[in-house]
Amino acid sequence: MSPSTLLLPLIALLAATALPIQAAINAQLARGVGSPIVAAAISFAAGAAVLALVAVVLVRDLPPLGEIARTPLWLFVAGGALGTLYVTSNVVLAPKLGAATLFSFAIAGQLLAALAMDQFGLLGLATRELSVGRIAGAVLVLAGALMVRLL
Repeated sequence: MSPSTLLLPLIALLAATALPIQAAINAQLARGVGSPIVAAAISFAAGAAVLALVAVVLVRDLPPLGEIARTPLWLFVAGGALGTLYVTSNVVLAPKLGAATLFSFAIAGQLLAALAMDQFGLLGLATRELSVGRIAGAVLVLAGALMVRLL
């Protein structure tokens, strides 16, 4: 087993711990500024500023401008638009559902979408077929989300 077999999922697990913290912070920000949309916009602006700084410091070799220009325009917009939907829904839902319920269902939704994306190789991903184990895992995650909400 290669070190990345466990390391990469561990990094994903640790990085994901920031999401409920971000949702709670953004919900407080929404209360402070009086709008979940404004709070999400501020969050994105702050994130963009931090990421721009990180990019300036860490990225040394940008592709030629012509190569960047050949990238389909929708790729420049879609990720941010989907992120806007996700962050804004978290700002609205976190105070209503609580962090555990919100993220239980968010994880279940992400897993269901990811299974479909893997199954069909969507958006350039390698095809990874559904198996009984993968389906059972998704059912268990969804059942867990329901348990977090209802029990």
